[in-house]
Amino acid sequence: MNMIALIDNSSMKASCRLLISCRNSRVFGFSPAKALNTSPHNSCLNFCFKFHSIRQYNSYPFHFSRSQWILDGTKNSSVASLSYGQSRVIMRSYSYSILPKPKRGLSIIARIASNVRDFSRSIEKHVNDNNFEKIYIQGGLNVKPLVVEKIDKDENIVGEEDSRIEIVSEDVNEENLEGLNNAKVVISTREKSDIEKEAWRLLRDVVVTYCGSPVGTMAANDPADKQPLNYDQVFIRDFVPSALAFLLNKEGEIVKNFLLHTLQLQSWEKTVDCYSPGQGLMPASFKVRTVPLDGDNFEEVSDPDFGESAIGRVAPVDSGLWWIILLRAYGKITGDYSLQERVDVQTGLKMILNLCLTDGFDMFPSLLVTDGSCMIDRRMGIHGHPLEIQALFYSALRCSREMLTVNDGSKNLVRAINNRLSALSFHIREYYWVDMKKINEIYRYKTEEYSMDATNKFNIYPEQIPQWLMDWVPEEGGYFIGNLQPAHMDFRFFTLGNLWSIVSSLGTPKQNEAILNLIDAKWSDLVGHMPLKICYPALEYEEWRIITGSDPKNTPWSYHNGGSWPTLLWQFTLACIKMGRLEMAKKAVAVAEKRIAVDRWPEYYDTRTGKFIGKQSRLYQTWTIAGFLTSKMLVENPELASSLFWEEDYELLEICVCALSKSGRKKCSRGAARSQILV
Repeated sequence: MNMIALIDNSSMKASCRLLISCRNSRVFGFSPAKALNTSPHNSCLNFCFKFHSIRQYNSYPFHFSRSQWILDGTKNSSVASLSYGQSRVIMRSYSYSILPKPKRGLSIIARIASNVRDFSRSIEKHVNDNNFEKIYIQGGLNVKPLVVEKIDKDENIVGEEDSRIEIVSEDVNEENLEGLNNAKVVISTREKSDIEKEAWRLLRDVVVTYCGSPVGTMAANDPADKQPLNYDQVFIRDFVPSALAFLLNKEGEIVKNFLLHTLQLQSWEKTVDCYSPGQGLMPASFKVRTVPLDGDNFEEVSDPDFGESAIGRVAPVDSGLWWIILLRAYGKITGDYSLQERVDVQTGLKMILNLCLTDGFDMFPSLLVTDGSCMIDRRMGIHGHPLEIQALFYSALRCSREMLTVNDGSKNLVRAINNRLSALSFHIREYYWVDMKKINEIYRYKTEEYSMDATNKFNIYPEQIPQWLMDWVPEEGGYFIGNLQPAHMDFRFFTLGNLWSIVSSLGTPKQNEAILNLIDAKWSDLVGHMPLKICYPALEYEEWRIITGSDPKNTPWSYHNGGSWPTLLWQFTLACIKMGRLEMAKKAVAVAEKRIAVDRWPEYYDTRTGKFIGKQSRLYQTWTIAGFLTSKMLVENPELASSLFWEEDYELLEICVCALSKSGRKKCSRGAARSQILV
């Protein structure tokens, strides 16, 4: 009988306690004294599959059937035969970066017939190999030892149960391939381009370590910058595209370390003028510093910034939301769900949610925040209920609902999440959406309405509709406005909020399609020479002076005021893949690829079409580099994107949060919402 042997060991490097010494650390879950000293590279495998956790599988060509997979610690547990009915394979996070990338290899395209024989039905557990789980197939298919390097779909094959397996071997010949029926051998020539190689080198150069363990990436590393300010710190917001690039490249350690490291910073009490922000706040950034001690001794210190040192002294609302989103992405891509199940991680997750879901004076389900609390971290008139925060808030709530351990202590929190998701989705879809039909409706609004049945619920005056909007919105397009408050609608197009509304399914399928239609129709305005405009149009003249406070960095068509930010490319790519418009993403990536490396990876671009490098733009900006790499990997392997976006949740349409509906004081709108959303 053929034998499959499974080897498991998940070891990590040691790290240290925050703001104290490295000697007694338990930041990453164990003491340095007990850590294993392992090499990142192990001996060559006979036949190595990279495994995900058996709890859930990601999209790859084949997998072991979950319902038949049994691991009980014995040497002869029952294992099902390989299943080819779904495009998946079991993988595990600890296998990342084990094998060197080959300069050239062989690809075997094996057609899998329905009557393919059973490879093996037994496994053997080994525990003395480090870093990853492996399968040995001895004698299976009558092949000599081969190392599986990459498994991906052959997109040219449609409707057939085919797969492409790239292998690396010093000894491949006809004898090796005996038993692979109908196999075809081709030479794989795909190599990273020079731009990609440079990007990976730059990304690895900015990795920040804490007591020997990688914990993040610096925001920028411009060698000519003599005043780095806080760009030499690790930002939660900025690290997300870096994390995704590492995860998609099967390097999960740095992301896991980052999540645990920032979790330890969450409870630090920082103050501004003797006032402390709410418990559960995540820092905007942190900096690892070396502090000298007596003699030649020193210790590493991780110092977080909650906004008390930031320009404008604004606490980051989006940091905690991005942390939750990244936590889910880590589990989805690596299959390591044990991280999100840890007690400390569950506690940190609940603290963020309690902070966001705290009752206040606000009447709306959207999250009330101040200017400068998100990616646009300067005064730009986005205080109140900016779309970007609402889209991230919605995503974080959906992530939390997936990851929270449901028990007696969390039932009320789960109920609050469901209620907020239902109310928020209806609120944004109904009141933030504008297209030609809605603009015409606003144009005819009556004001000073007082009743439960008022049409103009927020007392919006039609004179607020800007002249540029009339001719700018295409007939088949639409978008979510930037902000909504009493007597105020911010009609500017904010790219991140709209893209993330697509990714998270905050918008309806019809609305999501209309947003991409608008971007396609207004390509020269929103993409131009460098994707993508952070907002459109820019504030100019007296409006710029009043709203920005005459900010010299946010001059018209620069920085946050209509500048072009290449890091938005990965979110645009994700949105396009979700909506089945991959060609749009490829087109945008091609536009960026022409200039981005030549221009030395700028933070942002200026002018109406993004023609010039930003006047105060940092060069070698990390999230520009990482955003490009993530986009390239998603474009080449669009099936990987399914782990990073959400489909429509129709259960939310069944949840009614109108607590007073029976009294007759409030009219339930859920029925109307269903009819609109399901179109």
